[in-house]
Amino acid sequence: MNKRTRTLATALVSTLTLALAACSGGASGGQTGGGERKNPAAANAGAVLGGTPQKGGTLNVLSNQDFSHLDPARNWVMPDMDFGTRLLYRTLVTYKAEPGAKGSELVPDLAEDLGTPSNGAKTWTFRLKPGLKYEDGTPVTAQDIKHNVERSFSPDLPGGPDYAARYLAGAKGYQGPAQGKHLDSVKTPDARTIVFEFHTSFAEFPFAATLPTFSPVPKARDKGPQYDNRPFSSGPYKIESYARDKQLVLVRNTHWDPASDTVRKAYPDRIVVTMGLKGNQVDDRLIASAGADASAVPWAALRPESTSKVLTKPEVKSRLLAESSTCNEMLQMHTGRAPFTDVKVRQAVQYALDREAIVTAAGGPALTEASTAAMPGALFTGGKQPDTLKIPLAGDPEKAKQLLKEAGKADGFSTSITVSSGDKAIGEAVQQALGRAGIEVTIETVDPSAFYDTIGDTKNRTDLVYTGWCPDYPSGSTFLPFVFDGRGIKEKGNTGNHSLFRDDATQRRIDEINTMSDGAAANKAWQELDGRILAQAPVAPAAVKRRPLVLGTNIAGAFGHTSWGGQIDYATIGLKDPSKSTDR
Repeated sequence: MNKRTRTLATALVSTLTLALAACSGGASGGQTGGGERKNPAAANAGAVLGGTPQKGGTLNVLSNQDFSHLDPARNWVMPDMDFGTRLLYRTLVTYKAEPGAKGSELVPDLAEDLGTPSNGAKTWTFRLKPGLKYEDGTPVTAQDIKHNVERSFSPDLPGGPDYAARYLAGAKGYQGPAQGKHLDSVKTPDARTIVFEFHTSFAEFPFAATLPTFSPVPKARDKGPQYDNRPFSSGPYKIESYARDKQLVLVRNTHWDPASDTVRKAYPDRIVVTMGLKGNQVDDRLIASAGADASAVPWAALRPESTSKVLTKPEVKSRLLAESSTCNEMLQMHTGRAPFTDVKVRQAVQYALDREAIVTAAGGPALTEASTAAMPGALFTGGKQPDTLKIPLAGDPEKAKQLLKEAGKADGFSTSITVSSGDKAIGEAVQQALGRAGIEVTIETVDPSAFYDTIGDTKNRTDLVYTGWCPDYPSGSTFLPFVFDGRGIKEKGNTGNHSLFRDDATQRRIDEINTMSDGAAANKAWQELDGRILAQAPVAPAAVKRRPLVLGTNIAGAFGHTSWGGQIDYATIGLKDPSKSTDR
């Protein structure tokens, strides 16, 4: 181990943690500069609601959807990652279970520490804690983590985090372990030691090691795509039953040892996720908080039309969590399909988009802010997005018409957009705004559980998609390369780069920034690249949302975790009085 490398890597981890802490505090007040106290939805920001939970009882989760994926090789949606890594499987490293800035701090999970870098941070070594066990009492091994990393490359398991594919040495062209082939760059010299070798310095790797890719899957339990239905538990709970689109029931994993886990408290005896409910039905039940619903929490965010029912009732508002999200939403255009191959057409969409209408459709300024950049404010100096395009928030349809005329589309054209069913109102706002410029938009809505698989099918998807991206940790390296590097585009299971943007100059600049050893210089370079990409108009910035969640009156230990996009942290949630809880 090179001592200087160790010091630099450790310093970078500390710097990143402090950066996220600063952004969590600053961004919570929003880019309006008004601060938390002036926002009626943010009264509980940074707080833990309900006091300390009592052990026992049943926690009910009311959901309008199934999970996108629970297989740790495929799990890359913020709420799903929170649920999976806090309840079902552990990772090498994880985040503290605390609200606000402290929740951005890393702590060891399966590993004894945050890892040891060497070879200029191209090599990272982790030593597992002794005595770790699965739900059947068999030991968790380093080989099981290697197996999950390798299976994340399998073509039949698309959609998961691809840090391993981007950084591991010798990974190009690897197709997973199905044919008995293994990665030489992931070594397991014994059952408790795992070594990762990267083709470039990766001082930020401890943050990436919080992702489900770096959790264990025993080879004997691996059922390929079917593993999604029954992940094998290394966490505090195991699956008792799972009826897709209907119900998931978790019960205690008696082989989980709380002495080895400083993060998860595992208060409830059972966790029951009821799926397929309508969004307004979930909101109304939690607002009323009657019977078993008093011991319930929502999976999805409060519907925009329910906002007034909450903010106008002090008792209900006292049960509202609405942490700022670090996710940025945008309208992404298929740059490889006419007419969006023409930059002027794409710029016309940027000018036509009415972000004020999107804010209204998403619940109003208490819950949503207009976006002016590709990356969220958390990744910019001062925690505030710049406005390099200088387009009015309400749009400029006349300028959009002029750009269409210059592109030979003076009469406009027809296209279509895919939105999650929960974002239908936003889709209608996009439809109306583009219509004023002569672009006729047809809306296709998709169930949230199938949304990412649908837009990830690059051959069969629509020209436009409304989606967002969340940085996995506070670095531009977790945003721009995943959203705008054309080398990562996949035909199926495509993630991030839904504009299918391929630009050689952008890719060269991404490579240059990734090699910078000066963190401050790299941050500045990512911020500059953001503006250069927006000038080419693969996307139109749209909105940054809070995640509003109304809790039942019997819920305790609840807060929105900043590192999970404001979702409830399932590591510490429980009930005030377990005796009052029942299954639905």
